[in-house]
Amino acid sequence: MDPITLHGPRLTLRPWRPSDLDPLFDINGDPDSMRHFPAAMTRAESDAWAERLQTHFEAHGWGFWVVEQRGGAPFVGVVGLMHIPWEAPFTPAVEIGWRISPGFRGRGFATEAARMALDFGFGAAALPEIVAFTVPGNVASWRLMERLGMRRAGTFDHPRLPEGHALRRHLLYRISAPG
Repeated sequence: MDPITLHGPRLTLRPWRPSDLDPLFDINGDPDSMRHFPAAMTRAESDAWAERLQTHFEAHGWGFWVVEQRGGAPFVGVVGLMHIPWEAPFTPAVEIGWRISPGFRGRGFATEAARMALDFGFGAAALPEIVAFTVPGNVASWRLMERLGMRRAGTFDHPRLPEGHALRRHLLYRISAPG
């Protein structure tokens, strides 16, 4: 399927390029950026995650886009939509997620890009609902979910983390298509 590119006032959400792997690893390999995940990723793990994101893009024409600042930085981070590949009480579902490079945080880029992704999800992709999730300690992330109009829908234990893991409990957020 042909990949879709989205254009906003300040940002372009575009498909992946080989040159995106280095700046993605700059995020995924940074312990501070990954503090709400089980661990920072190795280069091989980051590249494998990028490959999974690209495979989703090839299958659906959309997914986690690379966020590019129009007339500026070619890589601000990644934001997008993805079918959740594991089982939980709320799956099957499509999630929205984001990872923004440290130098671009606090400028509203995650909010703008996430709104573009939601508009696409409820528009062209015709999704009935989109979910998001994070650990309770990731206040910046769940506040963004709330700014997007998502509503907290309880908690769940992430099935990819073992019993007793400090990050296993997650907050679940949902938003339904307008109308």
